[in-house]
Amino acid sequence: MRVEVMQYYGLTQALSQAGYYETEHHQQLIKDIKGAVMQGRLIAVCGVVGSGKTVTLRRLQQILKEENRVSVAKSISVEKHSIKLATLISALYYDLSQDKQVQIPKQGERRDRELQELVKKGKRPVALFIDEAHDLNGHTLIGLKRLMEVVEDVGGRLSVILAGHPKLRNDLRRPTMEEIGYRTDIFNLDGIAGSQRDYIHWLLGVSTGNKTEPGDILTPEAIDMLATKLRTPLQVQLHLTLALEAGYQTGEKPVTAELVETVLSRQLDDLEPTLARHGYRLKDMTEQFDAKAAEIRAMFSNQLEPKRTAEIRERMLAAGLPI
Repeated sequence: MRVEVMQYYGLTQALSQAGYYETEHHQQLIKDIKGAVMQGRLIAVCGVVGSGKTVTLRRLQQILKEENRVSVAKSISVEKHSIKLATLISALYYDLSQDKQVQIPKQGERRDRELQELVKKGKRPVALFIDEAHDLNGHTLIGLKRLMEVVEDVGGRLSVILAGHPKLRNDLRRPTMEEIGYRTDIFNLDGIAGSQRDYIHWLLGVSTGNKTEPGDILTPEAIDMLATKLRTPLQVQLHLTLALEAGYQTGEKPVTAELVETVLSRQLDDLEPTLARHGYRLKDMTEQFDAKAAEIRAMFSNQLEPKRTAEIRERMLAAGLPI
């Protein structure tokens, strides 16, 4: 958001920098995940794009570090689709080792044995966090289960927390992933569902330092429209920014529902963006549902012949896609 727009509406910081917003759902979710971590479980936290997975896991990591009962490790590797198990093991070495110069054995057997000793030396359960886990391949996911068993063999306890789009949840439930899927505790992050209006008030309060009333920025009707149409923190931040920028251009303060309506995306709830928010890209769908890219595109635009559309939709429904 431009500085002049922020000044016009009394914002002292960008909406994207507001921080962590917590509902009762978040509190219970963190409590449940903490319990699973202490049991050394494989955990999947799933939520649509923009629902707040990353910021929620950061909060959980902070809590675990403050309580000092669990050693926290995190994989920061960006290219998750190409990650091998060795990369995740390296993350454990870097975060658990007390040495400034971490030496990771290249030979697999020695590396795993030294990892066992590292965990034993720490004398605490270990939690490994992996974000964007929907991009991990099946071999890596299965390897994580075996890694947990390696730690258990010496009396240690390793929990792995996977965060990803709903595609991760659906993939773990596929018959081919039975070895790991049945051993995974799956938690769904609903973000601000049911609390959109409270979130907007909180967001404006934090962003103005509580020096400006929400009603001085948006009319109650405008807030109601945003709360009704939008579902995630990311959607609210984006469309609120667009509304304030449009309001600044027209000199409108507070911003009205009529102006908000002009910036709301008309395709927000269409099938293609909905599937994208759940983690399904065109490449994923062509591979999983045995369909050509042209067929998927034609289905999105309602131009695919009915029989073929029914076949693809049936496969998508069986896989848990929201169609």
